[in-house]
Amino acid sequence: MKGGFKYKVDITIIIILIIFALISVVSIGSAENLLNENNHFVMKQIMWYSIGFIVAFIIMFIGNNFLFKNAWFFYVLGVISLILVLFFGTPINEAKCWFVIKGIGNIQPSEFMKIILIIVLGRMINDFKDKYNNPSVKDEFMFLIKVIFVVGIPSILTFLEPDTGVVLIYLLITIIMLFISGIRYRWFIIMFGIIGIILGTILGIYFTNNNLFIKIFGSSFFLRIDRLLNWSSGSGFQLENGITSIGSGGFLGYGINNTPIYFPEPQTDFIFAVYSNNFGFIGSIFLIGLIIFFDIKLVKLAIENENNINKYVISGIIGMLLYQQFQNIGMTIGLMPITGITLPFISYGGSSLLSYMIMIGIILNVSSENIKYRN
Repeated sequence: MKGGFKYKVDITIIIILIIFALISVVSIGSAENLLNENNHFVMKQIMWYSIGFIVAFIIMFIGNNFLFKNAWFFYVLGVISLILVLFFGTPINEAKCWFVIKGIGNIQPSEFMKIILIIVLGRMINDFKDKYNNPSVKDEFMFLIKVIFVVGIPSILTFLEPDTGVVLIYLLITIIMLFISGIRYRWFIIMFGIIGIILGTILGIYFTNNNLFIKIFGSSFFLRIDRLLNWSSGSGFQLENGITSIGSGGFLGYGINNTPIYFPEPQTDFIFAVYSNNFGFIGSIFLIGLIIFFDIKLVKLAIENENNINKYVISGIIGMLLYQQFQNIGMTIGLMPITGITLPFISYGGSSLLSYMIMIGIILNVSSENIKYRN
């Protein structure tokens, strides 16, 4: 889109977003009652959604090409913010992931880094494909070295915060976008082989010599591995109460603001447990169905669009959303380890919601192109 605001909006996406916003606000209100604290989460979430829609409108106005042309500027800005948060961030739950701004809330740079990486990788892949119609093995190898370097910097900085869950999202985004790009499959075999060897070595040391593991990797990483590996036991106050809350909701749930069982982080990590308790099995099926419908909508957008860079970017967004949706709901019901991953568009959070709304602006731009193309 160049200049002006002649725009055809996909009303279906807007309706889905409004429903997500209503579910989010209602569920956060119920979660706030559990906390017995006057944190104003509901009002803050309404504020963040309002700002988010404005941000999405701005992205729609300036167009995706502006983001792609300035991808490296955003990347440098994102890396600088990750460095600064390590020095000046406020520790919360033994992690330095946030800038705490009084009266506004917490700003988490790694949330924005996810969308920045999607934009940068989309730009890199598109430039590479434009330069080489039929790239050689050497060409692809050199390109992958550049990708590893670009993704590695924010991954290391985010890991040091520590925020392992977001690092996994960075890597997943990268793998999906590279796969969609059409590079030779041998690189994925090599990549997964290397990852397997590294993980095997780390886990081998972990299981055979805990003291050596702590000496090499530190106690913080040991505790993170320990938490990930012990999730399957189903133990833990948060998980047990979350599962009990979901199960006790029955067919129709207890109703709004009637969650009787307390568990930590109900407004963020375990928002699905709050929602399921309030609206029961029927409500849960509705939300999951809505999420699946939204994801399918994005897949269709990517398939129908003629612009390759849009396809790469949308594929990265889809991969990120699918992982977070599956991980958040899965950990809430005991199928996945608890990693602190929030449920997109539903969990409370300013940084995460704003990053999602930036993506919505990008998605609406792609949708507008598709509508214009069909017409």
